[in-house]
Amino acid sequence: MATSNGVATWVKVCDAGELVVGIGVSALVRGKQIALFKTGERSLHAVGNRDPYAGTQTMARGLVVQRDGRTLLAAPAGRELFDLDSGQCVDDPMTRITTYPVRLVNGFVEVCITVRG
Repeated sequence: MATSNGVATWVKVCDAGELVVGIGVSALVRGKQIALFKTGERSLHAVGNRDPYAGTQTMARGLVVQRDGRTLLAAPAGRELFDLDSGQCVDDPMTRITTYPVRLVNGFVEVCITVRG
């Protein structure tokens, strides 16, 4: 799969059994800091670990909440809410966190990262 800025590559990150529902973990994937979340038995999310307001790599420490049928992530520093599907901040539509495609393959979590070709 190619994009205008590089090649999208699926990278095996961890065993799915290592993730706990509602608890984020951080991972360094091809030089990018990623926050992984398991929000249901087979529901996974991957976002950039950088908090856009605090500037720290701490989004994996955020709190996952359900509101109005959406799965949201409360940033650990200021508790701003971000939609885990789109990355958009609930209260500030101009601010978003990076989201990454994520999938479960043979019991392993894989994240799709675009690398410069």
